[in-house]
Amino acid sequence: MSTRGVAPYLSPYISLIRSLVTLENSKQVVFWYVVQLYVLRLVRHLRATGVATAVHETYVATVKRGFKLMIYLIPSVRRKVQGELDSVTIDLEKKLAPKYDNLPPQHALPSTGLSKDEVIKTLEVHGSLPNTKWENGRVSGAVYNGTVEMGDIWREAFGRFEVSNPLHADFAYSAVLEIPGVRKMDAEVVAMCLSLFNSPLPTSAVDQNGGAGTTTSGGTESILMACKAYRDRAAAERGITRPEMIVPASAHAAFDKAASYFKIKIHHIPVDTETRKVNIKMVKRAINPNTIMLVGSAPNFPDGIIDDISALSKLAIKHHLGLHVDCCLGSFLVPFLERAGYPAEPFDFRVPGVTSISCDTHKYGFAPKGSSVIMYRSKALRRYQYSVMGAWAGGTYASPSMAGSRPGAIIAGAWASMMKMGIDGYTESCREIVGAAKRIVQGVSEMDDLYVLGDPLVSVVAFSSKTVSIYEVGDVMSKKGWHLNALQSPPALHIACTRLTVPVVDELLTDLREAVEEVKSQDKPGEGSMVMLYGLGSSSAIGPGLVEEMASRYMDVLYA
Repeated sequence: MSTRGVAPYLSPYISLIRSLVTLENSKQVVFWYVVQLYVLRLVRHLRATGVATAVHETYVATVKRGFKLMIYLIPSVRRKVQGELDSVTIDLEKKLAPKYDNLPPQHALPSTGLSKDEVIKTLEVHGSLPNTKWENGRVSGAVYNGTVEMGDIWREAFGRFEVSNPLHADFAYSAVLEIPGVRKMDAEVVAMCLSLFNSPLPTSAVDQNGGAGTTTSGGTESILMACKAYRDRAAAERGITRPEMIVPASAHAAFDKAASYFKIKIHHIPVDTETRKVNIKMVKRAINPNTIMLVGSAPNFPDGIIDDISALSKLAIKHHLGLHVDCCLGSFLVPFLERAGYPAEPFDFRVPGVTSISCDTHKYGFAPKGSSVIMYRSKALRRYQYSVMGAWAGGTYASPSMAGSRPGAIIAGAWASMMKMGIDGYTESCREIVGAAKRIVQGVSEMDDLYVLGDPLVSVVAFSSKTVSIYEVGDVMSKKGWHLNALQSPPALHIACTRLTVPVVDELLTDLREAVEEVKSQDKPGEGSMVMLYGLGSSSAIGPGLVEEMASRYMDVLYA
């Protein structure tokens, strides 16, 4: 750098700059910047998880990687593990994808299309294959209403809007009713849910006050959309490029899916061992400048507990963060608890820090499968959920959620279900279902060998044992025809009560007592599917990795 022509009083400064700005110094600056960056991330992670948890995570990750490396490098180990996994896969295929003599596999299009009668006959054969008898009320969740009358309403809605697609909101697709009817019902499903969750409604399309939302294909998509909205808002308004979210360890796995899809770091915060609510102090400790959202469940899936939404709200307001309440499972029960005469906790838009809520209409709203709603406190936040491409060669493209085309028939079915039930219908449904859950809580609490997790207020009851293997109890219950959900951390079982559960509560409790006694009388550990799968997952550091591989093979088998 030449100093010719420079004022004399600047020369010393220029000389100093020349001595400092060297290649070696530049390397040092870059090196220490990178070190500082990683140290900061490490400190934030340790602050969020604690040293003990961080060490355990490192240990588990190291063991899993070491095991994978050993399988890769040692042929004998690879053959052994592969052989065991292949054996499990073959067993799964026999159970899940058996061959039927009266229904040969169809792996290619028929050379000549079948007649209408032939297609219908083949559909009837498919429908008559052996299946779980959900009608007897022994299945946890899955089918929430199951009445013939509601089924008739769905079929009427499907028939009238079978070819409708909200992607084309101005086009008349149906020969019976025009697509504008679906657009209207779509908006009304969202509006009715916003009203139910105590959000003010906008007075017009240009009114920016009041809540907003969209319908989605299910709870997972609703959660995905909320996470995308918070990520995009943080990038646009705060310049955050490495977003993080804080969720209870009991939150739905869809948040992990969202973290994977949208590149959001996720902090799992432990729950209190007694109350099963998320540890608020640890949530507070995990907040940092990259945090974009907090999460609470109302209730959570594993044990049916409602997190302390009011405490999370205070943190969200203080740190200017989004607060998402996952009410997919609580859906049309939690808003009706007080009306039905049961205790409730704050959870909806009346809590000032709550900025979004997911609600599954296809659970206790009794809508057909594939129906959920994501709600926001404002239209401005909903905008970040949208996907809009104005310069696409095919014209302007805009969609409110993950999907492009959407089945208008499902939307019509959801609207029809909600109109059929009304406030009175949902209140009575809540009274019956939650009443059944409370009877189960009381019955399990009276058993010496079992205990209920937390204090469930809604429809899910989780229970475990300190004296017997709860997974063995689950396997015995399976033999008795019950389909209960197995849980981890801690090992437990749960049942999500539905309208079909109400008349069989006494049967459940009787069979549960007998199952516990049977397990206590066994001379050797059981070898049922729950014991094999969940016992493996909790037995060692490599267990979860093997369970994940088995789960992937399970999905492969579904398409066999």
